[in-house]
Amino acid sequence: MTSTTRVEALRRIAPLGTLLLLCSVLSFASPHFLTTQNLLQIGLQISIVAILAVGQALVIIAGGIDISVGSTVAFSGIAAVLALREGAPWPAAALGGVLAGGLVGAVNGGLATAARLPPFIATLGTMGLVRGLTLIVSGGVNLIFPFPPGFAALGGERALGLPIPLLILVAVAGLFQAVLSLTSYGRRLYALGGNAEAARLSGIAVHRTLASAYVLCGLLSGLAGVILAARLGIGQPTAAEGYELDVIAACVIGGASLSGGRGSVAEALLGALLIGVLRNGCNLLDISAFWQRAVMGLIILLAVFYDRNVRR
Repeated sequence: MTSTTRVEALRRIAPLGTLLLLCSVLSFASPHFLTTQNLLQIGLQISIVAILAVGQALVIIAGGIDISVGSTVAFSGIAAVLALREGAPWPAAALGGVLAGGLVGAVNGGLATAARLPPFIATLGTMGLVRGLTLIVSGGVNLIFPFPPGFAALGGERALGLPIPLLILVAVAGLFQAVLSLTSYGRRLYALGGNAEAARLSGIAVHRTLASAYVLCGLLSGLAGVILAARLGIGQPTAAEGYELDVIAACVIGGASLSGGRGSVAEALLGALLIGVLRNGCNLLDISAFWQRAVMGLIILLAVFYDRNVRR
């Protein structure tokens, strides 16, 4: 086994090993950790971030980044709730919320390709713009009124013994893992993130491929926004603030490279699960949320430092 192969193997097993070690420690530290109720609660808690991480993984693999996902979640949730308030059937309102997220993704893709703005700067701008528009259309207040039962069920009702958001996550993850692994579109995303110029010379429509990744990320952010609104039971214009950190952390911890060309849906889910277990364990052990945030930032720095050294 060459040194490169050993490093790659270590990169792949490190997140899983860390998760297993963390679960072992928490199972001894708290008798409540390994209960069925707590494990299902972890699944419900990570469902939003994990769905966002799937979309973020597509963008990062293609060599971009999207830090507007939190604002898109709030915007999509408000769009769906406003549609419900105007009397739209709940499936149409939910679809409208998803499409609102896709619209933000299309704007991000256009700024990163047609306008040739750096992805970080483009999505930083849309993060502020979309959050501001959300506050404007909602009047800056929570939208509170009774949701139809079908829409409310999206937030946490159970089917087949599992929370509906968790079932949606499984379906989304399975679909996009297959897209990345089995389709030519997935191979184009990896090629684009690995070397954009080589991808262009090989005949890949570079701008169209990158823009499509942003649209898919926006659609999944819209889906997450609809689920979050249903779970909260209100339209909240300040929802999902700070989710950008968790989503990017999930991808990086799972093994995606911020330089592009590497990562997978499964690895992003593993990163999201690791974050969820860490947060749940901290709550069970009554560790301050301030320390949790600091630890998350430190983990991102360590993961990026490790990735850069592997690249060298």
